[in-house]
Amino acid sequence: MKKSLARLDLNLLFTLQLLLQELSVSKTAKKLNVTPSTVSKSLNKLRDWFDDPLFVKTPQGLRPTPLAMSMAQDLSDWMQMGSQLLTKRGDEIPDGVQFHLAMESPMLLIHLHALSQQIYQRYPNAKVKVSSWDYDSLEAIIQGDADIGFTGRESHPRSRESLDLLPYFVNFEVLFYDLPMVYLHKNHPALQAQWDLDAFLQYGQINTLWEKSESWALDEILKETGQSRTIALTLETFEQSLFMAAQPGQTLVTTAPQYYQHYCRQMHPDLVCLPIPIDTIAQEKLKIPFTLIWHKRNNQNPKIQWLRDAIKALYQPINT
Repeated sequence: MKKSLARLDLNLLFTLQLLLQELSVSKTAKKLNVTPSTVSKSLNKLRDWFDDPLFVKTPQGLRPTPLAMSMAQDLSDWMQMGSQLLTKRGDEIPDGVQFHLAMESPMLLIHLHALSQQIYQRYPNAKVKVSSWDYDSLEAIIQGDADIGFTGRESHPRSRESLDLLPYFVNFEVLFYDLPMVYLHKNHPALQAQWDLDAFLQYGQINTLWEKSESWALDEILKETGQSRTIALTLETFEQSLFMAAQPGQTLVTTAPQYYQHYCRQMHPDLVCLPIPIDTIAQEKLKIPFTLIWHKRNNQNPKIQWLRDAIKALYQPINT
């Protein structure tokens, strides 16, 4: 017999979503500011409604049943739509709007002041949270914990960071393409000789982790010709790598996107930028599409639509 949605307390669905996230009655109760007993009673009502246990106790915590797992994405979408409905009040600008941006630095830093000013002009009491793009950022967008991401992906056909590998429910728009470049100190000995691949590979490299990976498209290209870089130092961010490359007497070199020249002119004027000395076909495989990323459920979200337009309007090709 089909049950009427009117007979279901919709607050129970919010409890169910939290249970799917926390996999713990006590943690869910803490987030809801209620007792674990209250959450257990809500779970019993949900089990009765769906005629399914929904969660099974294990030594590691609650394990969702296949039915509960199948509802996770729909529940997330439903909560997001509910939030959107609450913002639709004629022409009134909603108060206390929250923005969470996961964006690569220093591109973020270059435009952050101008973007934040636009946000506060449009939403005077907005709360803005900014996180650096990292390994967990895509999952944050999928779960609704981040509104939008802005980051570089890879063009190499075997890359795990290709745009083609983004989940079907994630939308994206490429704002510009960039190329990785070599950065080295202005007094580096490599500048006294012919700049070619042998010269590039002669010196130790400062490597930068990218989404927890120590290798990237360049390593794949070099592997195809039986060559490799000598990694002397591995750091977490491009800013750290550029800082080390800029130290006086430094003989290590590093690689970073070309647009970082804008950052280096302000922060590290002693750095020189050179192309990676490989052929044109290989250069195409190294192209970096810098991309806005958001969840499909936010396609019609007026706040996210406005934010995407604001970021695109701010972007101008950075003169390098």
